[in-house]
Amino acid sequence: MKSVQSQRVTIEIGQDRLIEELGRLQQKLGLGYELSVVWLPDNHNKLSGEVKGNKIRIYEEDESKALEILKHEFLDYAISKVMEPYEKIANKLIGLINDEAYCRKEKLIEVLAALI
Repeated sequence: MKSVQSQRVTIEIGQDRLIEELGRLQQKLGLGYELSVVWLPDNHNKLSGEVKGNKIRIYEEDESKALEILKHEFLDYAISKVMEPYEKIANKLIGLINDEAYCRKEKLIEVLAALI
């Protein structure tokens, strides 16, 4: 069984490797400079990693897997940023259609109420 001190050193070294890899990814793709990474090994967490705000959180305990999860989360973040404008447009369009449908429904109700 590893001592607490040994575990801390292992996590610090792994954290440094994750930071280094994040920097490499940022430079290769020229984006994501607002992101940071933190390694929080937790075998009880259902997630292997996630992005919260501008922080990539890695929960995977195995360091090599943690590096793979970092790549996955970074690319997921980058692709989500590309998709963001389309989501905004789609949401605005849905809002406009909902408003139009509501107006039509209200007009129909008025006409039907006048008939009965």
